[in-house]
Amino acid sequence: MLGRLGALLQQAVGQQEPSLDLLEAFTEHWKGLTHYYIETTDENTPVRETDIPWRLKQMLDILVYEEKQQPAGETGPCLEYLLQHKILETLSTLGKAEYPPGMRPQVFLFFSRVLGQVQHPLLHYLNVHRPVQKLLQLGSDALGSATEREEVQFAAVLCAKIKQDPALLTYILEGKDLLRGQKPSRQLCCPQGEAGSSQGEPVAANGALAASPEHPWGDAACAGLAGKPKKPLSSSSPLNSENNLITSLITLCKSQKSRVALKAQENLLLLISVAQQAAATYLVQNSALSCLVAERLCELYSAVPASADPADVLSLERASWRLQNKAADEGSFPGKASLDAFFSWLDYCDHLVREAHPVVADAVTEAIGEKLFRGILQPQLLQMSELGILTSTAMLTAIVRQIGAPALLRMLVEFLLGTERQPEAVPDSPQQHLLRAQLIKHCNHLSDEISLTTLRLFEELLRKPHEHIVYSLVLRNLEGRSYILHSPPGQEERSSQEQEHEEDALELEEDPYFTDGFPDTGLRTSKKPTSPSPRGPARPSETTEVNEIVLSFLGLVPDEAKTSSCLEEAGYDTYVHDALGLFQECCANVSSWNWPRAPRPLEACDPHAAFYEGHFLKVLFDRMTRILDQPYGLNLQVTSVLSRLALFPHPHLHEYLLDPYLNLAPGCRTLFSVLIRVIGDLMQRIQRVAQFPAKLLLVRRQLMGLAPEEQMDHVTLLQGVVVLEEFCKELAAVAFVKFPPEGPA
Repeated sequence: MLGRLGALLQQAVGQQEPSLDLLEAFTEHWKGLTHYYIETTDENTPVRETDIPWRLKQMLDILVYEEKQQPAGETGPCLEYLLQHKILETLSTLGKAEYPPGMRPQVFLFFSRVLGQVQHPLLHYLNVHRPVQKLLQLGSDALGSATEREEVQFAAVLCAKIKQDPALLTYILEGKDLLRGQKPSRQLCCPQGEAGSSQGEPVAANGALAASPEHPWGDAACAGLAGKPKKPLSSSSPLNSENNLITSLITLCKSQKSRVALKAQENLLLLISVAQQAAATYLVQNSALSCLVAERLCELYSAVPASADPADVLSLERASWRLQNKAADEGSFPGKASLDAFFSWLDYCDHLVREAHPVVADAVTEAIGEKLFRGILQPQLLQMSELGILTSTAMLTAIVRQIGAPALLRMLVEFLLGTERQPEAVPDSPQQHLLRAQLIKHCNHLSDEISLTTLRLFEELLRKPHEHIVYSLVLRNLEGRSYILHSPPGQEERSSQEQEHEEDALELEEDPYFTDGFPDTGLRTSKKPTSPSPRGPARPSETTEVNEIVLSFLGLVPDEAKTSSCLEEAGYDTYVHDALGLFQECCANVSSWNWPRAPRPLEACDPHAAFYEGHFLKVLFDRMTRILDQPYGLNLQVTSVLSRLALFPHPHLHEYLLDPYLNLAPGCRTLFSVLIRVIGDLMQRIQRVAQFPAKLLLVRRQLMGLAPEEQMDHVTLLQGVVVLEEFCKELAAVAFVKFPPEGPA
């Protein structure tokens, strides 16, 4: 037989009508394949022990060779025979029957090779796309696991074809179960039904589907398709039962074989990145894509054990869907496999939203927001169980760290913080966003673990390049600059002179809120320039003013409470390098936010407006006032969040957090005034601790790992002093970086 086919092919080169001999060979192979089912009596013989694979290969070779001999755009006799005699339909039935054993992979391979190697567009034909749909159904049943490699190859060919011609979506995504004989609830790709011709639909002379008024797929049709109303989902016929290319790909994404899962994910990305608006709309409205992606995410989230250690969750590095299962055994701990699976799929969803057509991206984002954020995470974050709050907050922190796609990040931010833009009023305002208010309260929870974990969540949020985060938490309350005392006209100069005459009258035990604008501190109000700086907000006009701001923070902690110099540590300049890198990163993130370069003029502000620092800053400042009584780790997290806020190049935020010379309105406090109150408390406590300098130095050595742990009194206080000293140096470095003095430091 091999010799005969070779002779036929050689003769075909020199004959004027080679298609006749090719057709004879083609039909002979097809009849030989069908005769096997008539003549065989052994139903257990594997397909590889028969001549079926060989005959299918010869039929493919003939089709490919014949196409090369035909003028472009014309179908040859062999291809006509394939279409008219429903060969693909028959093969899909044989694949479903899995007879002989192993037939299904052979059918998948034949379909993949025919669709991939034959250049003539085939999927428009009823006798091609209908068996293709049936074959996709086969990949979703219980027997599909044995043919995953062939299934994903078949799906890859279909995705590539759809990418080339998005109009093919209407032929592939038919929403009905063809194998089970269910009637479609709507005709998606065969508007005239199955009657009308011997092949089931109107067929043109060459066997293609006749153009239908409802499906011309021209520009006008694309526009009409995009405007079709979305089909309501029926609970009696869930989308999961309507198997098609999307469900097949999602199923293959769950494969235990990493190569198969990765290939399926890559092809799903290829499919959802279709360029045409109409095709993207059709994909969203006529498939369960967004629901299936979100349900898979929820399924993996629910698989994470409730006993997962929050510390383990927070210790995970950012996952990559392309590197899944690469390091499954590295650093293993209970529940790591489930966590890796969830965050890998989350990274895939994030990548999918980035790459997808905006219509598809919005649908997937909305589904994730509805099913995972509001459906699962919100009840967990609002529960009463401390262990549940701790675990869910740790998971949320890791989710925030993982997400980067703008659409998905926007959904997450609105879910956590709401969309309100007006200044906050009182803490118990009924208009406040419930979840936002609860999370901020958790920063001041009775459980230090919950407070620490929630503060980490907010620090992670502040790292994200989304303007609404910092605006919702802080900036909306500072826009009116009502924290500054509005002096009556003509009294500003006199007030400044009075303060200069009282430079030596500083009393730390007095009013910590400085309600009369630093009357006894000797800290004169710096003159703020009105010209913008190319690096950020308004910059002091004199080098000495910047140096004074830096020295104000460096001089807050009294000498008897400083120990860094005893260990030959450098000053605040050790923080400058890190602060510079973080500040530049921050400036890059906010570059498109159109922030002002200079503070809002006081003349444009309401002098009678009441100032409220906002729930978030109130909690942070309250925590700072207790820095001498809180655990070391919690203190580090509080100061870390405040330092990150101070880095933002907004003039109001810089003024409020880093300017010690503000003339504060009555009842207002700033970060500097809070620190002075803490220092006042510290000075009183130092007198009550015997051998304070020696103990403080020992604690610093222990924190640095230079000395073994020892039992001693006042450890929390001493650790708080160490954090306080380093925090002041860090703020000095931030101030120096944001407004560097001219010349060497």
